Amino acid sequence: MRKLNSVLGIVLIALMLFHIIVGAFQLMGFLPGGNAVMKTAAWIMLAAAALHTLIGIKLTFDTVYALKRSGKNYFGENKLFWIRRISGFALLVFMAAHVVIFVGHGDGSGFRLNFYDIPELVCSLLFVCALLVHIVFNIRPLMTALGASKAKEFIADAAFILTVLLLFAGAAFAVYFVRWQL
Repeated sequence: MRKLNSVLGIVLIALMLFHIIVGAFQLMGFLPGGNAVMKTAAWIMLAAAALHTLIGIKLTFDTVYALKRSGKNYFGENKLFWIRRISGFALLVFMAAHVVIFVGHGDGSGFRLNFYDIPELVCSLLFVCALLVHIVFNIRPLMTALGASKAKEFIADAAFILTVLLLFAGAAFAVYFVRWQL
């Protein structure tokens, strides 16, 4: 189950990179919205995220059950584990808001270019932050699960690239907000 979750993590990262790049160019007005490929990839990503979430929930319950059986809490020793779980939960909340913000009005476009105010901007930027925390704190265990635990330089490079792309996404949300305020 952990291996499947790791593979889902890689699939999610690949789809997310595509989504960030194309979506950012759409938000900034360089590409038109309503792209069928983008819409399909987004729904596939949502389905993969749902499966990733279900597996994460099961693994979390397994861990909590083992902790209860042992009679020891070890919260301090497991801070990274809980950061991964809490950031995943935050990601779920902001992902749901992201879908609500950008899903079309039944016209089949799957993307809307209309009302985008301060609450949508704040929610979008918090979504980017939650995604950044979740990925940065999970990249090492992901690489370990895929057999590349000694690849420290690769892990640092991957975290850097993801951070830059997420900053790009945050900037695109800000540009989108400014476009609708003018």
